Amino acid sequence: MRRGAGLLALCLVLVTSLVTACSGGDGDDPVRLRVLAGPDLAVLAPLLDELRDETGVDLRMEHRADAETRAPDRGRYDLAWLSSDSYLRLTDRNATRGLQRTATMTSPVVIGLKPEVARQLRARVPGARLTWADIADAAATGRVRFGMADPRHAGSGLAALVGVATAAAGTGAALRPEDVSCDRLRGFRSGQTLTADTGPALVDSYADHQGEADALITYESDLLALNASGRLDDRLEVVRPEDGMVLADFPLLLLNPAHRTAYDKVTQWLRRDSVQRQIMRHTLRRPVNTTVTRDARLREAVGNALFYPDRPAVVETLLADYGDPDRRTAGQVVFLLDFSGSMRGARMAALREAFAGLSGADSSASGKFTRFHRGERLTVVRFGGRVRGEKTVTVTGPKDLTALADAVARGGYGDATAVWSALDHGYRTAARELAADPDRSVSLVLMTDGENNAGLPYAEFVRRHQALPAAVRTAVPTYPVHFGEADAGELRRAAARTGGRMVEAAGSSLSEAFKEIRGCH
Repeated sequence: MRRGAGLLALCLVLVTSLVTACSGGDGDDPVRLRVLAGPDLAVLAPLLDELRDETGVDLRMEHRADAETRAPDRGRYDLAWLSSDSYLRLTDRNATRGLQRTATMTSPVVIGLKPEVARQLRARVPGARLTWADIADAAATGRVRFGMADPRHAGSGLAALVGVATAAAGTGAALRPEDVSCDRLRGFRSGQTLTADTGPALVDSYADHQGEADALITYESDLLALNASGRLDDRLEVVRPEDGMVLADFPLLLLNPAHRTAYDKVTQWLRRDSVQRQIMRHTLRRPVNTTVTRDARLREAVGNALFYPDRPAVVETLLADYGDPDRRTAGQVVFLLDFSGSMRGARMAALREAFAGLSGADSSASGKFTRFHRGERLTVVRFGGRVRGEKTVTVTGPKDLTALADAVARGGYGDATAVWSALDHGYRTAARELAADPDRSVSLVLMTDGENNAGLPYAEFVRRHQALPAAVRTAVPTYPVHFGEADAGELRRAAARTGGRMVEAAGSSLSEAFKEIRGCH
């Protein structure tokens, strides 16, 4: 009897050991892992109890607004669960080098439009397939006011910014530094009326202030969940831009290699078909498993997935130019235009065509990204042997652009070309504007088709430029357009001295040259 009792006790010990091993815990205690989580992962809370019960791993989530933009503290956290680790992998490779990562779900960054706004925009586009360029054009003219999370803090905001910038570059490839050294997104940004530090906070802000915006740029899942929430006066139409989207794959990262076994249990559980279906129901994000049948709202193809930049300088430039969305001052451009006699005829026609394109006549994708936009302050200075006229407008609508076009259309040609006197005049105008509004960004565009033969010599211009207040001298660049018989060497030197660069129009057209410059101020 004693021997039988001993065998029974041994069997019970073995069975208990097997059950414990299958549960992944030690006795009744689960393995507890500390998880740095992005705010977008909070929606998964209902699944975590089930994960613990089935795997023996208890994920203790700490949601931080800066989770995706700061290197994770490996001494404090065992795992990191983010909407995207693209920014961290790009800007702090040491923080992510060698980390095990597992994609858990996907969602593209898309646009939600109020139905009437969507209808109006589609009516203006052949085929009714909207692009980022169409949204940028509508934002620049005031037809669209949108909300977007701050890209300096939120993965959805940064993905949106990368998507728009990639579309603006028009290369179809990952952004290069030269693609964003002249950022073309100011017209797009002029339409932003709502922002927040995180995607969930942006959704709440829009729901509470629906009259302040008619579009929301965020993850597809956020828009679908908001539409289903009953919080909206008008459900948003989800627009997946024809020119591509950046995709988030919500990776789970292993920070502490000592917990590799528990990490593997968690990721295997998360990628089960049954769990993927639960994730899809709870979050309205797309399953990573192709064997899972998608919710009807998620069956439209993502289409062209845009590449995330692979160079830190690209993102740094984008973020620096984006600035603070809560403190946005529209810029000013002073156009110094040569009205000497050599500009008569075809050259003046080309100049007027270029201004018409910037005023909205150019319907190409690049034209939509480079057009004049609401709030922008524009000055046209005509010069020949002297300054012949000056006109300044702040763009509020078509009437302001018409006034600007009229200033370019007037005659009054001169019989000489005072290039450096005109540029000196431009800097005095810039100094006056900065004195009135120190936060305004001001740049000069100098277009001439001839060599300087009147007014100040180049050396005198340099002397006067050196005497300017530092705030003007160092912050106001000049972008000369080399056209016709202008002296390329002198224009290039003036650009280098002022922090700008020269643009060639001789090999293409004035319209293309002005488009390029539009990204530089």
